[in-house]
Amino acid sequence: MEDLAGKPVILRTYEATLATELFDAVYVVTDSSIIYDTITRAGGNAIMSKEEHDCGSDRIAEAVEAMDIDIVVNVQGDEPFTDKESLARLLEVFESDLVNEIDLASLMTKIKDPVDISSPNTVKVIVDHSNFALYFSRAVIPYPRAEDIELVYYKHKGVYAFRKQALLDFKRLPMLSLEAAEKIEAIRYLEYGKKIKMVETDVTGIEIDTPDDLEKAKAVWK
Repeated sequence: MEDLAGKPVILRTYEATLATELFDAVYVVTDSSIIYDTITRAGGNAIMSKEEHDCGSDRIAEAVEAMDIDIVVNVQGDEPFTDKESLARLLEVFESDLVNEIDLASLMTKIKDPVDISSPNTVKVIVDHSNFALYFSRAVIPYPRAEDIELVYYKHKGVYAFRKQALLDFKRLPMLSLEAAEKIEAIRYLEYGKKIKMVETDVTGIEIDTPDDLEKAKAVWK
């Protein structure tokens, strides 16, 4: 609800997602009456959660359970610089998945700043040769034990595209130890054998996780 150039961050994010024109419908799913009222007063679509949820996947699964849909895209509410190109590439993953082996797709971007690489606020991801996720962590992965190896680090951006069934499965499966330790919901999918296709993007944007991030966002918006 912090202000970004005259509108709350959540409303800026909603408007950016709507402006991509990629989706049949866009909703803000929330347990906050303040957020719900902010979106609906602006003419947007919002859904109030009926249950308490620990993460976004649970919240969205409840919201879409009765909807006749196939693919669900989750843009987190702190992503006001959401861009069309990145979301379109996520959707293309499913269009080209002829054997339905991919359960969900998500975005990653290269990071080079040592501060970002070491920061627990930056979730890192490592992938296999086909860009399927192997693991997500707030720690430095891969660990640079061999100093003569040039490593590439990827930041996991909090944007997902799911098959509806993957979301419904997530909601009924209990949290296991790795997800609980890292506080990264994507790990639950891996722990239960789901396949996550990572899509590299050059669009970094700004995820507003801290007051410093908000100040950066304000400067970029200007």
